Amino acid sequence: MRWLLGLLVVLGWALAQFKSEYKLSVVVAPNTPWGMGAQRFADLVREKTEGKINIKVYYSGQLFAGQQTNEFQLLRSGVADFAIGSTINWSPQVKELNLFNLPFFFPSYKELDAVKEGQAGRMIFQRLRQLGAEPLAWGENGYRQLTNSKRPVRTPEDLAGLKIRVVGAPIFIDTFRALGANPTSLNFSETLTALQQGVVDGQENPIVGVIIPYKLWELGQRYLTVWNYVIDPLIFAASVQTWRSFPAEVQKAIQEAALEAARYQTALARAGMDDGTSARYLASLGVKVEIPEPIAYLRNQGVQVTVLSPLEIGRFRDRVAGVVQRWMNEIGGTLVVQAEADKKRAR
Repeated sequence: MRWLLGLLVVLGWALAQFKSEYKLSVVVAPNTPWGMGAQRFADLVREKTEGKINIKVYYSGQLFAGQQTNEFQLLRSGVADFAIGSTINWSPQVKELNLFNLPFFFPSYKELDAVKEGQAGRMIFQRLRQLGAEPLAWGENGYRQLTNSKRPVRTPEDLAGLKIRVVGAPIFIDTFRALGANPTSLNFSETLTALQQGVVDGQENPIVGVIIPYKLWELGQRYLTVWNYVIDPLIFAASVQTWRSFPAEVQKAIQEAALEAARYQTALARAGMDDGTSARYLASLGVKVEIPEPIAYLRNQGVQVTVLSPLEIGRFRDRVAGVVQRWMNEIGGTLVVQAEADKKRAR
């Protein structure tokens, strides 16, 4: 009987009609942990499907012409077959993803992982399926830190009047206004030029994922505040139309590839920023971390780094308490309560 099942699988693969190329969208460049994770996913899919599914990675927002908050719409409509998207960029279309945009809601990787792997994470994945995307795995861009060209930021008062670039998700505008800054929404494709020309004073992004790969200190961003105010998970996903076109065995292979690539990608994003777990995992794969101490590396580049204490972070948290409460209502009480329960179990 087993041989018959095997024959049916082979015949199913043989009869399936596969495209010569499947498009995968990412916002950033190939030299970032995000971009490297995308290429690893494409390579693993090709390997695990024996060359039947060939994914081409479209870096730096090529598929959505720089309008990063349009990516989820392209995925659900099938223009992109796959995407590794930021929960931030998809949150305008998927309000539940604003859970990860709540300022100071995730104080540790442990609590974040508990939410992603717990009931709240499953609720979010189910919502994505309802909206036309098949979620495959959680990745990560990292904790978002603040840089600027004007002065060190240690208190909310230090942010007063600074023009800070934020992504086009309304909660970020609300957060920085509450902190006294002047937030400006720009797509990432416009941000580097805006920083270089002084159109904006600063921005917020992960150290390993963006600040170092894009050498933001060379664009005048000489002051860095480490405050871990928001975490930026990524989601490996397929368009539902594309996903349903695959036989079950192909789906299984792609799912395995996504989980494997996501673990690798997350480790790259956390390397040097966690307790050493990520670096050890990468070493087990034979991958050497090029910058084992990212904050020390930035200091060596002339960046003035301010690492906030828990008490100092508390002052910022107090300023945005109203924003958190308002957006909890927008996200939905059930999901927030479940996330809180997931976090509690991780403590």
